Amino acid sequence: MFSDVEIDHLQREMARLLGDREIHAAGETITERSTDEIRSIFRVHQSSPVFEALSRDPRLVELARYLLGDAIYVHQSRLNFKPGFRGKEFYWHSDFETWHVEDGMPAMRALSMSITLTDNDCNNGPLMLIPGSHRYYAVCEGETPENHFESSLKKQQYGVPSDACLSQLVERGGIYTATSSPGSVIIFDCNTMHGSSSNITPYPRSNAFFVYNAISNRLQSPFCDRPPRPEYISARENITPLIVAAPHDVTAT
Repeated sequence: MFSDVEIDHLQREMARLLGDREIHAAGETITERSTDEIRSIFRVHQSSPVFEALSRDPRLVELARYLLGDAIYVHQSRLNFKPGFRGKEFYWHSDFETWHVEDGMPAMRALSMSITLTDNDCNNGPLMLIPGSHRYYAVCEGETPENHFESSLKKQQYGVPSDACLSQLVERGGIYTATSSPGSVIIFDCNTMHGSSSNITPYPRSNAFFVYNAISNRLQSPFCDRPPRPEYISARENITPLIVAAPHDVTAT
């Protein structure tokens, strides 16, 4: 969907963010649990004009509007990095289960768009999805600890489905590995069960990630006895419909 010139522009901005000491020290930046390497930079559409423009690109926004049948806004954005040799896994989870319980998202009216910035091949920990799993709400047993997000963004231990649940979903739908080249866009429903394995290859895996939510599905109070998670994880302030950028490639930023 995006040209080589556009991807080169995005990769250079990604490298700039990775090397920015203030970004590295910010609360929105998550590092690997065993190293100081960056795992995710959240709210990237507000910290980078380049990725802000990308979040409003008509190729993404118009498709999200069509699929959701509504005006939309950015519920969450981030850059995901899986560095070579030591990039850790993202365990199986459904985003909606957490967004509903901990953030107060009323219904399954959101979707994720992952823009591939490096090769995602079968070896460097690509996204894996369970087809058809969006039709089932996988309840995660156990109590969510306070400030769970502080540890779960490094390694998910609570709020994950049981082995029996995962086995049942895989028996029904199998597992699809979303390998892709730079410039591709992977779109999946907010309730789709997904995850990725560790990266022990020399080749890093990186993606820009935007979650678009229907404006009619804006967040309410969490459906649990915990306070709302931080704004950089789940936007709930000053929500207005996203204004699409004028048609142009992202290199104009």
